Amino acid sequence: MKRITKPQHPDQGEKQIERVRRICLALPGATEKLSHGEPTFFVKKVFAMCSNNHHHDGHIAVVIPAAIGIQEMLIKTSPKKFYRPPYVGVSGWVGIELNRVSDKELAFHINEAWRLIAPKKLQDEWAAAAE
Repeated sequence: MKRITKPQHPDQGEKQIERVRRICLALPGATEKLSHGEPTFFVKKVFAMCSNNHHHDGHIAVVIPAAIGIQEMLIKTSPKKFYRPPYVGVSGWVGIELNRVSDKELAFHINEAWRLIAPKKLQDEWAAAAE
């Protein structure tokens, strides 16, 4: 069933994506490229993809990988905040509605996604620098 939502103001989407960009690019080894017309963040592989009303689905969101069982738990607990995105949702990725999360919560989820994807050597270097 297709979700029906109010059209979002284009500037609002850009402001939300800027929040994602600021958090992602602060992580070690993170780079940004356009993929499928949307800002996408890599640390060798993709760890976060923006969705700015992609295919007119109404989502202003970031899509990230989640550990086994986390996607289902998040969606069940907060279905207005989290959703199962098309294509990558079957692999456990989760969509986060950006206007429904604080910067602190957004950073937590993006950091967890980065940890799932980043090479071990880079993770070890980051952990050592934080000590």
